[in-house]
Amino acid sequence: MKKSIFDKKMENPRFKVLYDEVSAEMNIGEQIAQIRHKAKMSQAELAKRVYTSRTAIARYESGNYNRFNVGTLVRIAKALHKKLKISYV
Repeated sequence: MKKSIFDKKMENPRFKVLYDEVSAEMNIGEQIAQIRHKAKMSQAELAKRVYTSRTAIARYESGNYNRFNVGTLVRIAKALHKKLKISYV
């Protein structure tokens, strides 16, 4: 079976590390957005509950933000009536 371009790239250890880092960051933002949507909450409302700006919430959800602060994530979780769980896999 022929390998895909992605599979070939993943054989490069440096690429794999960078991909895993970006993937994890995107996943956090995606989870925030999904939970917020299920709660029928706007970015502005979440921002108000977290004591931050709507643009900050938009940055978190975009997947382009890589400076997540555990304290902020805890506040987001509480505002969404969730618990934050961090694990190494």
